[in-house]
Amino acid sequence: MKRTVDYIWNTKWALALTAGILLGLSYPPIPLPFLEFPAFFLIFRIINLSTSAREAAYWTYPAFIIWNLIVTYWLMLATLAGGIAAIIANSAVMTVPVMFQYYFQKKKTYPWLIALLQAGSWLGYEYLHHQWDLAWPWLTVGNAWANTPQLVRYVSVTGYWGISFWVLFSCALAYQLYKNQHTSLQVVLGIILFLFPLWSLEITFFSGHQKSQEKQEVVVVQPNFDSYQTNGGYDNSQEATDHLLHLTGSVRTKNTQLVVWPENAIQNNMFNQDTYSDVATDTKKMLEAKARKWDATIIAGATYFQFYNKKNEPELPYPGRRRSYLPFNAALGFIPGKPMQVYRKHNLVPIVERVPFVYFLNDIDIFGWVNWNSDQGYGRGEKTNQFAVGNTQTPALVCYDSVFPGWIRNFVQKGAGYLTIITNDGWWGKSSGYEQHFAYARLRALEFDRWVVRSANNGISGIIAPDGSIQVETGYWKTTAFRYQVPVIQTQTFYAQFGDWLPILLLILTLGSLGYFVIKINFAVDQPNPVETKI
Repeated sequence: MKRTVDYIWNTKWALALTAGILLGLSYPPIPLPFLEFPAFFLIFRIINLSTSAREAAYWTYPAFIIWNLIVTYWLMLATLAGGIAAIIANSAVMTVPVMFQYYFQKKKTYPWLIALLQAGSWLGYEYLHHQWDLAWPWLTVGNAWANTPQLVRYVSVTGYWGISFWVLFSCALAYQLYKNQHTSLQVVLGIILFLFPLWSLEITFFSGHQKSQEKQEVVVVQPNFDSYQTNGGYDNSQEATDHLLHLTGSVRTKNTQLVVWPENAIQNNMFNQDTYSDVATDTKKMLEAKARKWDATIIAGATYFQFYNKKNEPELPYPGRRRSYLPFNAALGFIPGKPMQVYRKHNLVPIVERVPFVYFLNDIDIFGWVNWNSDQGYGRGEKTNQFAVGNTQTPALVCYDSVFPGWIRNFVQKGAGYLTIITNDGWWGKSSGYEQHFAYARLRALEFDRWVVRSANNGISGIIAPDGSIQVETGYWKTTAFRYQVPVIQTQTFYAQFGDWLPILLLILTLGSLGYFVIKINFAVDQPNPVETKI
């Protein structure tokens, strides 16, 4: 046994294989998030055994491939080529912070500072990975702990970045302790390991459930449409809408203030001009009438086409026969006594929903080899529109929007009394993907101290309390609907007020330290050799 352990400990490919498997087994639905600790400890071992930053990246890449494959294999169920490309590309991007971690590992400075900068390298990568067209936050280290909300309630202060910092800094300190055996490192490691969970227990003990003066009756519908069939498997779009109305009517009462239908609930396309489709116009008028009759707001997902005049054309519209236009993955709001309102999805799945860097690609395509106007995918919404419900308002976060806390923070700051998520997780089939997506919503509840209302086409739909506990959870691939009294909360958590302060602070520290070390090295090279004086 000892010989096997020694072999793994000193063999980079064995370390990579083991680390990748451990990381893959850390994420929901597998209840083993603590496996991230030995996994990253082994990553730091690979870095230490490597002789260059390139070698460290080369040997950690297989670990990241395995990690991505185990956790997000379901991407290939929606689109095989796109899923493979996403796994390969995301694994490659993960090697970038490893090269910085290698660089800091070789510096002759305080071990605790090396560990801090190595953690900062990874946090900086995670933060920047949220900001570009290839954003993929699914494997953010903090997501592994989504189903243990009682241990991570401090995310109301740090955002889920605090979990990533806790894991990475602890593992980096542990490896520095292995190398140096400093008593001071033992103390620091012990403090970091236990401080964060104890912090969560303190928040749980002193806060409890926040009492709300107002509750709103919300109806959540899970129609269970087949996303791979026209009209969700019904003969026409009107039958599909009637199915939604029937499910709503089975649980709605005269006190219902909000009805939530999932992403892609309305099977026919909707338009900003009534002259483009009689079916769309009829659907809009019918739902506006229902909202008035029920005296309730209706939120429903749909594909929404917006047509433009020459004066207000966006940079890269689709060319139309009469007017240019853009399609949007959208949430439509039907509010009593008001015209239909629209929220356009902001965070679009790269490649699947939108071509990354499409404006740049269009600019450099001087020969016009590709029609980027027509091949770009969905348009990206930029406005944080939310929908009025009684005396408060709520956003309709469309699917992928719900894993971007920085975007959600905009809605909370503008007065969202609770968070509403509409999604269609049926593309992935019965896989771990839909379970992960539901679990991640628990972190949003913790970060913003808000109730979460979630409507998913095929499931999981549910209600999540501000402490991350699940109050209602539907089965997958079930047709159902339910109602719930959702409390309205208006207070702001520290994270809601100050946002991504932790990763930004660590990014500044890491880049500043990198610049300092580079300048220091160059200064030392430029210094003349001392002249030996003979007496």
